[in-house]
Amino acid sequence: MKKLLTTHCSLLTKKNLLAFSAGIDSTALFFLLLENDIPFDIAIVDYNIREQSKKEVEYAKKLANDHNKKIYIKSVNLPSSNFEAIARKIRYKFFEEIIKEKGYDTLLTAHQLDDKLEWFFMQLSKGAGVVELLGLDTKEKREFYTIVRPLLDITKNELLDYLHHHDIKYFVDESNKDTKYKRNYFRQKYTQEFLSEFKDGVKRSFKYLQKDKEELSKLDIIYHDKKLFILKNQKNDLLNIRAIDKIVKKLGVLLSQKAKDEILKQKESVISHKIAVAITDNMIYIAPYTKAKLPKDFKEKCRLKKIPSKIRFYLFEEKINIFNTL
Repeated sequence: MKKLLTTHCSLLTKKNLLAFSAGIDSTALFFLLLENDIPFDIAIVDYNIREQSKKEVEYAKKLANDHNKKIYIKSVNLPSSNFEAIARKIRYKFFEEIIKEKGYDTLLTAHQLDDKLEWFFMQLSKGAGVVELLGLDTKEKREFYTIVRPLLDITKNELLDYLHHHDIKYFVDESNKDTKYKRNYFRQKYTQEFLSEFKDGVKRSFKYLQKDKEELSKLDIIYHDKKLFILKNQKNDLLNIRAIDKIVKKLGVLLSQKAKDEILKQKESVISHKIAVAITDNMIYIAPYTKAKLPKDFKEKCRLKKIPSKIRFYLFEEKINIFNTL
């Protein structure tokens, strides 16, 4: 397992932040990183919904102290409705604040093969293409940092064996057994048993599918300056929305299915009050959304070049001249 983790070491930097929970996956990753002499610090979120969470935070503090790691802790109280989605949003906002303030380059998460297969089954149950079915990638570039998931080729049982073999303490979140959460339902009913019998085949299949995904996800970028992206309209809604999703994610926004449908329907829209997306006959424009008073001559140039209205503000504010390019 140490050797397997080493295959992803080239993706890491000297400034890595580990998303830690004290559970099986992140605890195993903590010690694997130590074994491979990879520098990192840790961040943990306490949602205050389980008594055990206080012990998990204390364990995280002890590990950080014992191994000379910086630790960042956030304590929050969240509503019970839509908990998973809200918790994820809070968690990543916390991580990104630390990354930006402290200058980390990479966020390490402990997603493993079971997580990847659970996502696959969940998307399969709804109807999805290759890109959506695979979901998690080993490396994912965000606006100002990179997410790396070094354990995606390792099953939870393999991680458990590693922890037991080295007599390493970890915690089990009992809420993970609650099948009212869709992910837990698939975990309990399908994933664990399926992997116990077909682990090697699943690993090979994901490798083949990943190659297909990379081909489908190639971007045809016509122009790129600062945070402005102009892509070729591929005349295919599925290919277009995949390309848009990839760029928008780089700019720090995750698209919901509702947002994707709205983009394709409206042709020109603003996502999360942050990102403007416009689809024209031949091109797709993506840029941060701002508001500014535009001079008449600038508006006329944009009109003649058929530059979508919601994109013009960013061009003007950033003094990006694309009039001779289009």
